[in-house]
Amino acid sequence: MYAADENRYDGRMPVRRAGNKGLQLPGVSFGLWHSFGNEANYADSEKIILKAFDSGIFSFDLAYNYGPGSGAAERLFGQIYQANLKAYRDELVITTKAGFHMWPGPYGEMSSRKTLINALDGSLKRMGLNYVDIFYSHRFDPNTDLEETAVALDDIVRSGKALYVGISNYNNAQTKAIIKIFKDLHTPFVVNQLSYNMLNREVENDGVLDTLKANNLGMIAYGPLAEGLLTNRYLGGIPEDFQIHWSSTDVMDQGRAKLTEKLNQLNDIAMNRGQTMAQMSLAWLLKDPVVVSVVTGASKASHLEDNLKAVQNIRFSADELEKIDSIIKG
Repeated sequence: MYAADENRYDGRMPVRRAGNKGLQLPGVSFGLWHSFGNEANYADSEKIILKAFDSGIFSFDLAYNYGPGSGAAERLFGQIYQANLKAYRDELVITTKAGFHMWPGPYGEMSSRKTLINALDGSLKRMGLNYVDIFYSHRFDPNTDLEETAVALDDIVRSGKALYVGISNYNNAQTKAIIKIFKDLHTPFVVNQLSYNMLNREVENDGVLDTLKANNLGMIAYGPLAEGLLTNRYLGGIPEDFQIHWSSTDVMDQGRAKLTEKLNQLNDIAMNRGQTMAQMSLAWLLKDPVVVSVVTGASKASHLEDNLKAVQNIRFSADELEKIDSIIKG
């Protein structure tokens, strides 16, 4: 029988609040986007998820389409939860999303009322849960009236199937519009989950970060390492077949050679801080209080331990921040 580490809340992992809302999250959340699909090894997955919880990571980030194989990550997480973590449900923040392709036909994606409600019912069944802590509209639906999406999310909370609602991949204008509806409905809307890392500053340029701050809301950052670019893996060069996430394609605009040069310069700063580049990249995101949590996955315990070290030093001098910005914008 699994018993959680009694020292899991000993301060190693900072706990951060979404604006002035009741939602609190660990600085690092565990994402099940990659490595938890149909081909995943159960024992290895169980080991890393339980290690995360023992280390103070009580937030687990999923989506209907995470796998590969729609529903696969939720199904695997559900098995691990039922076998080990059910007794700790009151401590856990379990989140899921609907919007990217999930099942065949017109209702298998986007954010209509039918899509969102049906998707959450399936997610709850796969994970063996009565509710999730946050349910997200995974992406803005340009063909559905935004009020329909917002009301569906509000109704989901009122039905008891989610405690809070969130949005993901909504730009500044879309975020402002749905905030207004949520305020009228008194919906417990807490966070926007967005792609954000040292290389990809679109949330700063777009203004959505400022909008969240102004409304006492939080942001959760996904893709913090830019598919591994912000690790030491590509300091010797970026291969031609490297695939960047659709949300970060602009980081390749100056070509692979120029980006490799920038990565090496960033790595020098990290080394001077006594961190790996990956650790510095996570810490850089957490320097801003509006970033409630950074979602990162791990397929090995060693990767998880390296990520956890990032939260031990999230302070940056003005000189360090200026150097990082000059490298990125150069």
